[in-house]
Amino acid sequence: MTHIKCCRVCENKHIVEFLDLGNQPPANSLLKTATEKEPLYPLSLSWCPECNLVQLNYTVDPKKLFSNYVWVTGTSHTAQDHAQMFYREIVTRVHDLNKGYVLEVASNDGTFLQPFVKNKYLVLGVDPAENIVKIAIAQGIPTKCSFFGVQVAEEILKQHGPAKVVIARNVLPHVAHLHDFVDGLSRVLETDGLLALEVHYAGRIYDELHYDSIYHEHLCYFTLKSVEALLHRFGLFVVDINESPISGGSLILYVKKNKEAEAHTVQSYRDTEQKKKLNDLSSWQDFSRRVHVHREQLLKMMKEVTDASGPLVGYGASARSSTLLNYCGIDTQYISLIADQNPLKHKRYTAGTHIPIDSPEQVMSKNPKCVFILAWNFTDEIITILKKRFNYTGTCIIPLPNTPAMMSVCDYNADKRKKNEGSL
Repeated sequence: MTHIKCCRVCENKHIVEFLDLGNQPPANSLLKTATEKEPLYPLSLSWCPECNLVQLNYTVDPKKLFSNYVWVTGTSHTAQDHAQMFYREIVTRVHDLNKGYVLEVASNDGTFLQPFVKNKYLVLGVDPAENIVKIAIAQGIPTKCSFFGVQVAEEILKQHGPAKVVIARNVLPHVAHLHDFVDGLSRVLETDGLLALEVHYAGRIYDELHYDSIYHEHLCYFTLKSVEALLHRFGLFVVDINESPISGGSLILYVKKNKEAEAHTVQSYRDTEQKKKLNDLSSWQDFSRRVHVHREQLLKMMKEVTDASGPLVGYGASARSSTLLNYCGIDTQYISLIADQNPLKHKRYTAGTHIPIDSPEQVMSKNPKCVFILAWNFTDEIITILKKRFNYTGTCIIPLPNTPAMMSVCDYNADKRKKNEGSL
């Protein structure tokens, strides 16, 4: 673990701390036994007065976090659907893709490359997790097992030439050496190629209080202003922006090497950030206050439910739920068991709080009265599963966005769902 001395993007030495979530274990370090002890690392955020980047103050060794990984993209139907949309968007924007290849950095099990393969396009994945790379290769996705940066970019250039399309989804915030990583992206991209960069958006984190997305893997929380400050250093320019349903709300930035005419959406995001003061320290200090209030509200709700009917079950042993559970002090006193669709997590225990994880079938066989939806960013998908697969008619606790809510699954309608706008 290292403590940063300056901003990760612009190297300003006067960053300001505004939120401390305490010492926490790495979010994906699931345990084999309930008595196993895991390392704890500080989890706190600072803001940069120069480029306005929101960032973690400490960096855990990436090899400890990513060399053996438990998140598998293909286990989420939402991600699978998004992969199809992503493919259609790329082939619409790049008309001569058959003359080159698609490179995905942090490609995981290859879910987002599968549609390209099925349509006869050449692809290459890069991912540092040995166990996940084996899954990708077994599924027909050629994948290089490595941490991406300038050196790996040069190796790819020598073997395959520049890429017509480079995809980097949900990876930039995870990168400890940002300059080396983005330099590598710029080098491996064809002069007229397209970089599709998906990042969890700090604007959505701020608006909807996604403090559970803060964990050691996510080193940076980008606004458009702060990510452009990084990209411009390496001759990369945002030309268009789409929104993604992943991680509770992300941005897909379409980036080119040449400063072309940008879509009106790009300036619209800049204007909105300025109007909302999203890049101001005062806004993030207010965010910190709202986080503390949310913890008190959630614990009060949990105590009322467990006092009345005993411990709940959870659904979705996601990385983000680790922050929520550890910061709020929610352990087996409140949640007896957690369901997860990923077999790699079954018979494991949550990091820090040591709650057992099992298959949805095993957990729902307990006939719970209340389900805590920990992976709340997949609420629509999870409630559909509860209703259709398990005929569940009980209540659910949905901790975020904003104020925690409790409702019957029968009253939940995804088509008519309104965002929880309660302010804290």
